[in-house]
Amino acid sequence: MSSSTSPAPFSRAVVRAMQRLYPKALADNSWDNTGLLLEAPFDHKRRRSNTVLLTIDLTRAVAEEAINHDVSIIVAYHPIIFRGLKSLTLANTQQNSLLRLASHGISVYSPHTAVDAAPGGLGDWLADIVTGTKTLYDDKEGDGKPQSPEIDDDDPFIEKGRPTYTLNHHPSQTTLRLAKLAIPETITTPHTRRPIVPQSPELESHPGAGMGRIVNFKEPQPLPTVLDRIGKGLNNPKGFPIAIPQDKTISDISISSVGICAGSGGSLLGNLDVDLLFTGEMSHHEALAAIEKGQVVISLFHSNSERGFLSEVLREQLEETVVKEWQTIREEESGNEEVKEALSDQEFEVLVSEIDRDPYGIVVLKQEAE
Repeated sequence: MSSSTSPAPFSRAVVRAMQRLYPKALADNSWDNTGLLLEAPFDHKRRRSNTVLLTIDLTRAVAEEAINHDVSIIVAYHPIIFRGLKSLTLANTQQNSLLRLASHGISVYSPHTAVDAAPGGLGDWLADIVTGTKTLYDDKEGDGKPQSPEIDDDDPFIEKGRPTYTLNHHPSQTTLRLAKLAIPETITTPHTRRPIVPQSPELESHPGAGMGRIVNFKEPQPLPTVLDRIGKGLNNPKGFPIAIPQDKTISDISISSVGICAGSGGSLLGNLDVDLLFTGEMSHHEALAAIEKGQVVISLFHSNSERGFLSEVLREQLEETVVKEWQTIREEESGNEEVKEALSDQEFEVLVSEIDRDPYGIVVLKQEAE
């Protein structure tokens, strides 16, 4: 095996693990670009650590983070390459990142819509949040019970004094104070769920897969309660956009059904007959059309509908699956002297980017003390 034509053994274990968890066949391959997007050659003289870095977006800052942490491979949810390239130059910022990563021996894998469609993937993670199946919250009372929803004024635009401004981003891995995870017996709201577009043909290894989710509650849920679940499930961000019909207030509305789509949900959710559209982003006109039909729209900003999944779900999934794949590769390559040193290192680490964040933050108006 030539060191110039083969990726790092550990990187291959990660690729196998990702393909086992989220097969490319689950992705929407009519437009998406999933799989191994950058395969960096292995150099045993500059062997990198058995570390994988998880991120939503592969920006220059995240690439630098990967280099500094000596990672072997990046799993970037969003593909950094969507279309064919006629050249690779340092002038283009994304190509610059790819060239730097390749020069350091770091590969890049992107699962994207395969994660959206998979059972137990992003769609189900968002469905768990909106139904309270798994709710993160601060146990202020110490009694193991979720706190009561705090309902604010329906009209958030009432001017109460001269404002000052602070810019707040959704909590990153460095700033996030992880709330206590508790699942009391009564926390799960009775409901059914199904894909909006079922996987066809269905994969035997991933039954029930498909794009998006539709949740139907057994009993209507007050909108403030649903908002409280979303806030807690997203680890209490400073806020997120909501659109409601113009003749309603938040406290008037009950939710019996929810359409869910991570990322950009306009095309998938636009024709659904549900009470709430829960997604990362929708256009102005798509949101207007929805509220004219009496629907509610909650958009979290595109990648904020995805990022929490990395630390709360994917990291543990990958740790468990890489153990098996890494052991298999170590056995398969046991006679290869060129990678002997790399194979002797049984330990590995799965990191979640501390730099990655949505490009949008929220400017919060704070009232000046009188």
